[in-house]
Amino acid sequence: MGIGQLWVVGTPIGNLEDITARALRVLRQVDLIAAEDTRHTGRLLQYFGITTPQISLHAHNTQQRLPHLLAKLHAGQQVALVSDAGLPGVADPGYELIAACIAAAVPVIPIPGANAALTALMAAGLPMARFCFEGFLPPKGRDRQQRLDQLRQELRTMIFYEAPHRLRATLQDFVDTFGGDRPIVLARELTKRYEDFWRGCLAAASEWVTQTPPRGEYTLVVAGSAPTASPISWEQLQTELQLLQSQGLSLAEASRQLAALTGVSRRQLYQMGLRGTHSNR
Repeated sequence: MGIGQLWVVGTPIGNLEDITARALRVLRQVDLIAAEDTRHTGRLLQYFGITTPQISLHAHNTQQRLPHLLAKLHAGQQVALVSDAGLPGVADPGYELIAACIAAAVPVIPIPGANAALTALMAAGLPMARFCFEGFLPPKGRDRQQRLDQLRQELRTMIFYEAPHRLRATLQDFVDTFGGDRPIVLARELTKRYEDFWRGCLAAASEWVTQTPPRGEYTLVVAGSAPTASPISWEQLQTELQLLQSQGLSLAEASRQLAALTGVSRRQLYQMGLRGTHSNR
């Protein structure tokens, strides 16, 4: 018996009718399904009358499962990899197994399927020719701020995932980073019964979520930055910062407003303001 194959199978993100005929055939024919949550995938399999055995493969047990799955593949078994929804490895578990199979010369066969990021982009009404997928931002701290700073000048349409309990904080961070006028689309519960799209600017979105409790999983599609004609010098930035402060704004607020106008990091502007204050003493 020859070596087996890993089938990376896309599954529905909500509406079960979005699964492909090819995906159903593969899930029926393989020897084993490696699933992010066997209970969740079990409901999908039961709906379509599929009885293939499952094994769990998620973020907390991947390293323990890899040798077992690789042994089965080398013994000639066929294994399907699925996540709870969408494409395995895209903001979901699965990358480590895929990489391990490639390193071990196990064939990896992708079975296309639904994806929340592209589904949201299709209906967002924002530029689609060039875009970048960012998934979930780091939840807090320096890593989060650094990621946002890196995206401040991003020209492409940006796509994020966010949980409802973090949506307010994320939208406020977007306002602070990109400015309140930047267009955004909030896509909620895609392909499900209560699918909904909210379209507007970041400032209005931030205000909207304070009045409307977020429910369900969100995909955020944010317009890219408009190209700037020419970079502004640090001397000009310092002058503008001092002008804003002379109008009664605190250094923090002046830095935030200038960052939104110029695309320069708020942290860099704040530190520059502190140095200027110390030098005048």
